[in-house]
Amino acid sequence: MILQKFISEGLAHNSYFLSAGGEAAVIDPRRDCDVYLDLAQSLQVRITHIFETHRNEDYISGSSELAHRCNAGIYHGPNPAFSFGERVKEGDIFRLGGLELKVLETPGHTLDSISISVADRDVSPDVFLVFTGDALFAGDAGRTDFFGRDKTAWASGLLYDSIVNKILAAGDGAVILPAHGAGSVCGSDITDHEFTTAGYEKATNPLLKMTRDEFIAHKVKEHHYLPPYFKKMEELNSTGAPLIHHLPDIPAFNVRQMQEYIKKGAQVVDIRSPTSFAGGHIPETLSIWRDGIPAYAGWYLNYTDPIVLVDDFSLDLGDVIRHFTRLGYDNLAGYLSGGFPAWFRNGKEIGRIGAWSVKELHERLGMRDLFVLDVRDIVNREKYGYIPGSTHIYAGELPELSGKVPKGMQVAVYCDAGYKGGLAASYLRKLGYDNVANILGGMGAWLKAGYAAER
Repeated sequence: MILQKFISEGLAHNSYFLSAGGEAAVIDPRRDCDVYLDLAQSLQVRITHIFETHRNEDYISGSSELAHRCNAGIYHGPNPAFSFGERVKEGDIFRLGGLELKVLETPGHTLDSISISVADRDVSPDVFLVFTGDALFAGDAGRTDFFGRDKTAWASGLLYDSIVNKILAAGDGAVILPAHGAGSVCGSDITDHEFTTAGYEKATNPLLKMTRDEFIAHKVKEHHYLPPYFKKMEELNSTGAPLIHHLPDIPAFNVRQMQEYIKKGAQVVDIRSPTSFAGGHIPETLSIWRDGIPAYAGWYLNYTDPIVLVDDFSLDLGDVIRHFTRLGYDNLAGYLSGGFPAWFRNGKEIGRIGAWSVKELHERLGMRDLFVLDVRDIVNREKYGYIPGSTHIYAGELPELSGKVPKGMQVAVYCDAGYKGGLAASYLRKLGYDNVANILGGMGAWLKAGYAAER
């Protein structure tokens, strides 16, 4: 038997390759699916089964893509969330050599959620693996807010029953293999553990120490953000995303071509660090640092207008392209050849935003024309406190709530360390806010400098 986990960085998404008897199954594949095909080829096995534990909301599923390339069957839950593949139900069994894969219906996170238990019948009838999708994570359980607030309690009850009566029933020794790890938006506080077991979760997961009523009450009180791109993911994952065959080969644009795209309304994304962006950038561009693309592109970018990238020297764009592809941004049009240096070397106009230290902000607090904007997650604002007098708008929700930021004032934006602050500051500058500054180091630097925080 071969088991391998693949992690999609940025999304904290886990997919799995399971092989025995010359055949293989892939569970929750990502869209850029070469990794599974390459592994199958190296092992000289054939991918015959593809399982979707649920219709995903935070990334494009690779089921259709992978099935097109290896002619495997696609299997998913019994509820009509998919217009392709084959529906499975509780108790359905599939075999890979001596491995027995059994379907467990585990609704709660979504209605179509399934888990897959695995037993090696050549050794024992006991279950030793369970692919849990987004039902059970290490230290956490899936979010239950997708049905609307009035149905969260109902969904949470479904999830509790799924976990206790189906997943944990596999036995304490069963290895739990979730579809997400720490940092995923599909959980609240997922533990940073590569693997876990049912017994370990029973002993350490705080949610599993609760009664059913306590679990439901806890889930109802949870706070989750709902990025607008989730709707696009649900649509594409229901019908099957367009086939790409491989990552796109996006072209390089010279400065003249770049200007033409800007005039046509292209979405220009500067993927450099916030400090580089503050020092100079193409006017009215959006600052989303490389590693922030999976988390924030879906809040700020649409799926219609072409997207053009700006870096320092346009090197190693493969991972960046991969991020956009996993989010379904097939409108990624190209990048500026030579990066931002090519722009200023051609004598083009340079935009700037302010970059303040926490000392500079501290000295300005109390000024009548200063508006301090906190763009952190509400959880961190409540946990670590906030800069006195600041107004909170989460960075992801700023496009919807920007009208709450007054024009004509000096706006100082801060986050945890300065990255989300740079994104928010660039967006406000793009909207015409003339006096915007990103607080470098954010709340972390503020606390380390010994300045007071309110709660």
